[in-house]
Amino acid sequence: MKYITTRSSYGQSKAETKGFQDVLLTGLASDGGLYIPAELPQFSKEAIRQLRGLPYNELAFTIIKPFAGGEIDDTTLKQLIDDSYSTTTGFEQSSFSHRAVAPLHQIGSNEWIMELFHGPTLAFKDFALQLLGRLLNHVLTERGEKAIVLGATSGDTGSAAIEGCRHSDALDIFILHPYQRVSEVQRRQMTSVLADNVNNIAIKGNFDDCQAMVKQSFADQSFLPDNTRLVAVNSINWARIMAQVVYYFHAALLLGAPDREVAFSVPTGNFGDIFAGYIARGMGLPVGKLVVATNQNDILHRFFKDNDYRKQPLEHSLSPSMDIMVSSNFERLLLDMLGRDGNRLAQLMETFQSTGKLQVPEANWLEIKNLFESCRTDDADTCSTIAQLHRETGYLADPHTAIGVRALQELNLDPRMPKVVLATAHPVKFPDAVEKAGLQSPSLPPHMSDLLQREERYSVLENDLPELQAFIRQQTRHA
Repeated sequence: MKYITTRSSYGQSKAETKGFQDVLLTGLASDGGLYIPAELPQFSKEAIRQLRGLPYNELAFTIIKPFAGGEIDDTTLKQLIDDSYSTTTGFEQSSFSHRAVAPLHQIGSNEWIMELFHGPTLAFKDFALQLLGRLLNHVLTERGEKAIVLGATSGDTGSAAIEGCRHSDALDIFILHPYQRVSEVQRRQMTSVLADNVNNIAIKGNFDDCQAMVKQSFADQSFLPDNTRLVAVNSINWARIMAQVVYYFHAALLLGAPDREVAFSVPTGNFGDIFAGYIARGMGLPVGKLVVATNQNDILHRFFKDNDYRKQPLEHSLSPSMDIMVSSNFERLLLDMLGRDGNRLAQLMETFQSTGKLQVPEANWLEIKNLFESCRTDDADTCSTIAQLHRETGYLADPHTAIGVRALQELNLDPRMPKVVLATAHPVKFPDAVEKAGLQSPSLPPHMSDLLQREERYSVLENDLPELQAFIRQQTRHA
């Protein structure tokens, strides 16, 4: 398995290719692009049928193995996956609390919610980051190297990354979040982890400010201590997309794949989660529709509706994990839309960088619209959807999941096609939205019952790159 960057053309002599381990450790490519497989592994209908009934961890091994390209031996890879998706009781081992790992809950005659919040931090990010932390620790230990994890979070990525990395001797982790712009539960899940290798930083700015400093730091790592590298745990890291592909197969198999097409409605801001569904389709999974469900920060909806991808001022919402102006992973889809011409893509991204907007040729845009639908939901409709869903089914959804449900209500999809909403977080993480919907927020689960009383530790920094980089140098254990 070879990986190329979105900004180089495969087959040309100047194309940059890497193997799985190097992609895992590199993050952004040197040309500013993102890594993707040169070719996707393919699963025939018969091969997909053979996956029916597998436990989640065994399904994950089958789907993930081709992406590793033999660079991690099968026994080790299987053990890392088994550990990541353990369903043992006792959250000291960062396990999943539901035996199905990603259970389906029916909410309509042909509609289901796939609950992706039964991991240790109650968010879908656990599916990728429990595995990613273990992969990083294994590869670095094998190489005798140390690294710094640097990431930005709009809420859930940070706690999941910390949970996945906090026991690693090979990693120091620095997570940036926008100061006073994540929910209290989200913040405390990060800042109450007091491990020596964990550093939480609240930046006086928004998520895009945090993300910009992360990208700038990856582009020029000269500020780092000697013999140290940065590794990415946000959704620019291909291993996260790879891990998320699994639960699309998991849900579709339960609902009749490969003999039935399945639609997925995905609350998304950074485009990583829904891009995993696009990859699953490219591997042979019969995905009939991918629904991009956004809040009022709707750059993705505007693109799929009107071919209008331009920055607009950020609006703070009741679904803060989607409060993002620019979608990091969208570039991966753009490459396919442009016929995998990395040079054209690089020019398009330069245009976007200078003007804050881009369009693709109409023919390419119309073609991708055959697969993608989109819908925008504001805070008022989010709350009404939470209330309606609870009233009609007894199901309590978090605001992001409610946006996915609302999208299905607004769009006229084939009623015979099974439809799955990805439930990206537990409602306890967003009490403001639940209470504004006129409902009572649920209690924290037992392993988090004392979360609001735990000691916190974090630093507040200005939105200033030199100040951040000086802080990282000072706090790195193995400097």
